[in-house]
Parts: sequence; C-alpha cells; structure tokens
Amino acid sequence: MRAMTKALVGVTAAVGIASGSLATAATSAAAPAEQPRAGAVGLQQAPLAVNNLGLSTPQARYVQCWIQDYWGYKGALDGKLGTNSWKALQRWLKKHWGYGDKIDGIVGPDTIKALQRDLKKHHGYTGKIDGIAGAKTKAAFKDFAADSKPYC
Repeated sequence: MRAMTKALVGVTAAVGIASGSLATAATSAAAPAEQPRAGAVGLQQAPLAVNNLGLSTPQARYVQCWIQDYWGYKGALDGKLGTNSWKALQRWLKKHWGYGDKIDGIVGPDTIKALQRDLKKHHGYTGKIDGIAGAKTKAAFKDFAADSKPYC
C-alpha cells in the first residue's frame, strides 16, 4: 500500500510540474468537472438580484403597485424590487428624471442619480446627487414608497 501511495504522489507531482505548477499537483488529479455554461439548455438561471434600497417588503410592494399602474411592470407584487421592477423604474426615470443609461434593471450610479433627482424634488432628500444610495437616499425612498401605497 505504501508503495502505491508513493507512486501516486510521484505521478501527481509530475503532472503538476508538467502543467506548470507544483501547487496544482495535489489537486490536478482531483480537479472538479467543468461546470456547464449559464444559459445552456435545460439549466435554471440564477435568480434575479433584489435591491429594495432599504425598503421593507410591504414598502417595496407599494412601489411595485405604482410601477404596475404606470410603468409597465408585469411581475409579481411580492415586495422584492428585482430586475423587472427596476426596469420599470428606469423607464420612469428616463422619461422624467434624466436617466440616460440602458433599461437593464441594474441599480447602478446612474439609476440612483436619477432617483435622487426625484427624491430631492418630491420626497425630502437633502443630499448630493452623487449616485450613492446612502442613508438619506434610502430615507427619502421610504417616503416615495409611502406615497405609492394608495396604488395597492
């Protein structure tokens, strides 16, 4: 048995050296199989990212009710502001608040800046238009959600 172990370690080390790294020698024989590509037929896609920007589930649901009524949101009223919720919000931000990026549902700095413009004018936001969703942005977004409540 000991001879067999030495032989296996020797072969593994040789494979590691041949592949350019002794550090990979120990793992080269036990490397995991390559993972299938995302989007391959029959595979489930990762869940959409949720970014409620500090809103509770009921508060986020109020926002979803509003975007459903006015901005083409067709998803569930589940209180999770995911990609489709943010796409609807980006359509609104593009039309009224200077959002100039893609309608992709990603809550990046441009989305936050446009949101901050509305929050500054209508919801008590007193911070800079800086694209950072800090405490003041989140507090004003809660006011926005409260104003959206009648749409549910």
